[in-house]
Amino acid sequence: MEKVEAVVVGAGVVGLAVARALAMSGREVVIVEAEDAVGTHTSSRNSEVIHAGIYYPKGSLKASSCVSGKELLYDYCAGHGVPHRRCGKLIVATDQSQVEELSSIKKKAHANGVTDVDFIPVEKALAWEPELRCVAALHSPSTGIIDSHALMLAYLGDAEAHGAMLALRSGLIGADVVADGFVLHVGGSDAMTLKSSILINSAGLRAPTVARSVEGYRAELAPKEYYAKGNYYSLARKNPFTRLIYPVPEPGGLGVHVTLDLAGQARFGPDVEWVERINYDVDPKRADRFYAAIRRYWPGLPDGALTPGYAGIRPKTAGPGAPAPDFHIQGPREHGVPGLVHLFGIESPGLTASLALAGMVAREVG
Repeated sequence: MEKVEAVVVGAGVVGLAVARALAMSGREVVIVEAEDAVGTHTSSRNSEVIHAGIYYPKGSLKASSCVSGKELLYDYCAGHGVPHRRCGKLIVATDQSQVEELSSIKKKAHANGVTDVDFIPVEKALAWEPELRCVAALHSPSTGIIDSHALMLAYLGDAEAHGAMLALRSGLIGADVVADGFVLHVGGSDAMTLKSSILINSAGLRAPTVARSVEGYRAELAPKEYYAKGNYYSLARKNPFTRLIYPVPEPGGLGVHVTLDLAGQARFGPDVEWVERINYDVDPKRADRFYAAIRRYWPGLPDGALTPGYAGIRPKTAGPGAPAPDFHIQGPREHGVPGLVHLFGIESPGLTASLALAGMVAREVG
């Protein structure tokens, strides 16, 4: 039986960041990934935004890891040549009844340590974005965009440079807790059995299922698995915006907002639908409901300008109507199994927080 010091399950952006941190600390690491490439699910199907840390509850792990992770990520991108841009974001009120909510958003941002978020004169917002319509605007200068695939390749490159190995098409079938670690049963074309002293579950959408497959871990401690699918639509004409544009948040989400990719292409989304299975089809008809929402802040949106872009699924640990749960790093102090760490509900802002979360996991295993 092959032995390795640490196994990371899942080669998404957080799993790769964790593997990098462990390998750079001198540990022997193997990353097992069920798919045939890195980051094929949540990590490559998101808006590629570097979030500032504005909306999350004060004191939450989402808030703290996003704020610290943002600065770590900007420094990392600059030092490793990962394409990114600190483009900024406007959060806009389209009628006077929403201005008070903007004030609340500013207060929440400052409570999280994001003190660069502030009101700007409407005239300035409209000068920056001439096709925008609003009565008040907050500016977040530390919001940015990133090439998520390039980031994952950079993390993987660092990990491999320090001895880590990646096994694709190698999903974890199950694991057994033994006296000095874990015996892992890995499937795929080259099925194998591994022994490790550390097991990190960063399986994203399937993290609760992976947790329950570990014999010797109390399965009732794993949360339920929910899938929240968001659909995005691309703009089939020249993009008029230079910054991200977000409306005042709506119940259940941040509303239909404008994000940009590094080529300048505008994308609008998401709407949210709760699904039972992983499915990335985008229904063109769902775009019909976007037009009225977008025209509140961009009245010039032409008919027929939205085309299907992509869909992503967030790994939720609570269902429709429930409060959004925080990130959950569940380690030995909670479940009592030495060397075992589960990462549950790592949705947005997981990409932004990836380096901060990786540091926390590395500390969790000593």
